Amino acid sequence: MVAAATEGSKRILDLFAGSGTFTLRLARHAPVHAVEAEKTALAALDKAWRFARGLKLVSTEARDLYRRPFLPKELEKFDAVVFDPPRDGAAPVAKEIARSKVPLVVAVSCNPATLARDARYLVDGGYRIDTVVPVDQFLWSHHVEAVAVFRRG
Repeated sequence: MVAAATEGSKRILDLFAGSGTFTLRLARHAPVHAVEAEKTALAALDKAWRFARGLKLVSTEARDLYRRPFLPKELEKFDAVVFDPPRDGAAPVAKEIARSKVPLVVAVSCNPATLARDARYLVDGGYRIDTVVPVDQFLWSHHVEAVAVFRRG
C-alpha cells in the first residue's frame, strides 16, 4: 500500500525509517532519504541498500524527529513523505508537514488514537484523506496497523 501510494514520486522522505521497513521497497522507484534517531538501525539500512541491486539512491540521516522535525523549507525538495512513528505518533512531524506544500503524505500507525490526532493536523493544514486501510498483521492480537494516504488540496 505504501509503495503503491508513492508510485510516480520523484523524491521520497521516509521518516522514522528504522532499518528500512519501507525504504528499500520505495527505492525501487525513486530516491529515498531515510531518517531515524537510532544510528544502528540506519547502519543496517545503509548496508542492506549497498548489497541490494536495482535500487535508486538511499541516503540516511540520524535525527531525533520529536526534537527536530523537518521544517517546511526542508520538505520542499520532496514530493512524498512517509512516516511510521512509534505508538506516541508523530505530532511534531505532522504539524510541520501540515505547514508544507508536499503533495503526498503516507502515514503508517500502530495506534488509531495518535493516527487520528496526526491526521487532524494534516487535514487542518489543507490535506484531504484519500484512503485509510487497516492492516491486521498481528494475528491473535488486538493490535491493528493502519495506512492513511493524504493529498494536498
